[in-house]
Amino acid sequence: MALTRREVLATGMSGAAAVTTPHPSAPSADTRILTGTIPPGAPDFVEIPLDVPRGVSELRVAYAYGKPPVPPGTPGNALDIGIFDERGTALGGRGFRGWSGGARGEFFLRADDATPGYLPGPIGAGRWHVLLGPYTVAPQGLPYEITVRFAFGEPGRTPRPVYPPGRARGRGRAWYRGDCHIHSVHSDGRRTPAEIAALARAAGLDFINSSEHNTHSAHAAWADALSPDLLIMTGEEITTRTGHVLAVGTDPGTFVDWRYRARDNRFGRFARTIRGAGGLVVPAHPHATCIGCAWKFGFADADAVEVWNGPWTPDDEVSLASWDATLRGADGERWLPAVANSDHHRDPDRVGGPQTVVLAEDLTREAVLAGMRAGRSYGAESAQVSVAFEAVGPRGEHAGIGERLRVAPDADVTVRLTVTGAPGCELRLVTDQGPAVTSSDAALEWHTTPARSAYVRAEVRHPATLPPLPGALAAFTNPVWLPAG
Repeated sequence: MALTRREVLATGMSGAAAVTTPHPSAPSADTRILTGTIPPGAPDFVEIPLDVPRGVSELRVAYAYGKPPVPPGTPGNALDIGIFDERGTALGGRGFRGWSGGARGEFFLRADDATPGYLPGPIGAGRWHVLLGPYTVAPQGLPYEITVRFAFGEPGRTPRPVYPPGRARGRGRAWYRGDCHIHSVHSDGRRTPAEIAALARAAGLDFINSSEHNTHSAHAAWADALSPDLLIMTGEEITTRTGHVLAVGTDPGTFVDWRYRARDNRFGRFARTIRGAGGLVVPAHPHATCIGCAWKFGFADADAVEVWNGPWTPDDEVSLASWDATLRGADGERWLPAVANSDHHRDPDRVGGPQTVVLAEDLTREAVLAGMRAGRSYGAESAQVSVAFEAVGPRGEHAGIGERLRVAPDADVTVRLTVTGAPGCELRLVTDQGPAVTSSDAALEWHTTPARSAYVRAEVRHPATLPPLPGALAAFTNPVWLPAG
């Protein structure tokens, strides 16, 4: 089940303690069939105990569930699945062994290999738990059947993971293009990491971020996709019941748990986990309309926010406006930068459509994340679109995107915007008081003062198809700050 803002599919929304019984016709000791029914109003996740005997070299799990007809407008059954090993199911603990949501109906684990979304490793004896996530439950309940098969033999050897390097061939201090929200076959995407890397290079990208739903299994899957001029960062899309958040650029092998809601007051703990692993906390598609997609945790723990997710839609317009509203009370010292990503899963999704263009000291993980954290970035619909945006004071003082121009409150400030690769688009400047000026030319110059404008940011819009609604974005910038003090 693809958990995207454009599809009401993915990890769950409600569930309750299920009754699980051994199937009376289980054919042999190496096969177990577990059944139960999850009623409406159940808890978010259901842990199904699974006792694994000694000597197991491979564990295979398949599941199915009932999909009874429901009245129009009533959600039917949708059930996700994952597994924890004998180390337990504690929140943020070490027992996590994989999650596929609703993307596949079966998976396997061995010491030397595992289904994408799952982690290879020893099949230790003891009590494991199959984790069910009922996304939606029909009024009749959600009956399920889980078939577990054990193969016995030598355990095999777990290979040491090979992770992408933290540096690629760059151009020194430059603008680098990237897409930090991409899904492969390791969650609910349709392409392999190697295929995604090829698409990224073809789209003119310099960096990407691995962001699978609720698993870090892809971190060690990029060896066949490495290219000297493509930086591959590792992360996760933490897909909770009350919003999704991107972990961008975490240390390879970092797992971030997702089994909580905003009301549980636990997000701060996992935001610290992301930052402690060197990454950025980036709420994704905060105003998406799919079940569980809209962001409910607030932005106090965020490092940036994804205001543009895939093709431009009305919820992106709301996200952009809501983000701009947070800037009105900022002073340029503590503010939330905005980013743009594709949320690529499958055709017609387009890797790099949109993308974030970051001013970084070099093409390294640390430099790219520093540029994003500082807001030295803009969003563009493709690599064809380039934006130059600056504010210049009366004595030649200069500030670019995400920077502060320190001049007297009444000083004349010249704002310049130049755009290439967006023919026919409208250029807009927006301040803390709202839209300030528009132009149909490829370049725009405007004068203001810090007393009049706390910040200036730019938008590049396609012609409107339904006036007076604005046209879709071709690009946007983070603000240039004009502090009056």
